[in-house]
Amino acid sequence: MKFLFAPDSFKGSISAIEATKMLTVAAKKTFGKIETIELPVADGGEGTVDSFVIAAGGEYREHIVTGPMGEPSIAKYGIINDGKVAVIEMAQASGLPLVPANMRNPLKATSRGTGELIAHVLDAGITKLIIGIGGSATNDGGMGMLSALGAKFFDIDGNLLYGYGEDLEKVCHIDLTDIHSAIRKASITVICDVINPLLGENGATYIYGRQKGADDLMLARLEAGMDKYAHVFFGEQGINIASPDGAGAAGGMGGALKGVLGAQLKPGIEAVLDAVAFDKMLEGVDLVVTGEGCLDGQSVKFGKVPTGIAKRCSKLGVPVAIIVGGMGEGAENIYDIADVAIMTTINSAMPIEEAMSNAKQLFECAADRLFRSIKMGMNIAGK
Repeated sequence: MKFLFAPDSFKGSISAIEATKMLTVAAKKTFGKIETIELPVADGGEGTVDSFVIAAGGEYREHIVTGPMGEPSIAKYGIINDGKVAVIEMAQASGLPLVPANMRNPLKATSRGTGELIAHVLDAGITKLIIGIGGSATNDGGMGMLSALGAKFFDIDGNLLYGYGEDLEKVCHIDLTDIHSAIRKASITVICDVINPLLGENGATYIYGRQKGADDLMLARLEAGMDKYAHVFFGEQGINIASPDGAGAAGGMGGALKGVLGAQLKPGIEAVLDAVAFDKMLEGVDLVVTGEGCLDGQSVKFGKVPTGIAKRCSKLGVPVAIIVGGMGEGAENIYDIADVAIMTTINSAMPIEEAMSNAKQLFECAADRLFRSIKMGMNIAGK
């Protein structure tokens, strides 16, 4: 038998790599000598670099960048395809996990580190980039990122702005003359799992600002600043950073990457699965096991990792099992997409803090229950 394990991370508790290894141990405990393929995956957020490097046999590199709150930070990135492609993860350079909960403030956060990472790989002569923009701590419209690449933003008095969220409301003039010369010949694919616009009640600020630390007053200020920023961009540069689907991703990073750098935005899991030739990997596979922290109607609607994998497997007739921390409203909608089985890690009533602190033990138990159930089903079918 041949099993393929392709889980996402369980945010804040289990990495995708850890999940694949636990699945391998549990499967071999139940089935003995079987062939397994470990493919940790991500949809643009934490773990994206690992997914590509492991699947493509690439290598890891590091670069010191400006962290989201202005502090030095070491960002890991990947090099794949014989050094021709760089994989960058915004979560590594400008991510929410880098900011302690009591310090989160999108007015004071910048995407500059992500821009420094892009500039670093361009300086190395790599012009094909894959950028995952999930898990950001920022709401600066990509101003910090663009500043690191040579763009200049000025206030009404001609002062140069650094690129924090609070600088959005100050922008009066934009100069793109000195933007990195390699951008013109670069091919940039952005892994983006949201389609939110830049502005409005469903935009970058009001949908994602609170999780980055914004209160009501901050939200109003950031939204007004983002609106001004977009208007100056259009008025001076003729670039409508607010128009693309996904412009509101990562605090406006989606709009800046597409509008200014000419990047192509692709749905998260689809871009990853295409890049690792997932359909080819399914050849001869008897079962795929995927998973994530929580499966709900939004996960299904917006094609998160289990949904994207289930769709691919369904087309090729490969059964799929999903391990999740919990199931939210609408999780059963995935049954309309593919014939899947769902196993939750939670095995009794418990506070979320307890579930998070015991996540690995709970995952191991769920994997054991899953494979025992599958083996029983095989035995019944063989009668």
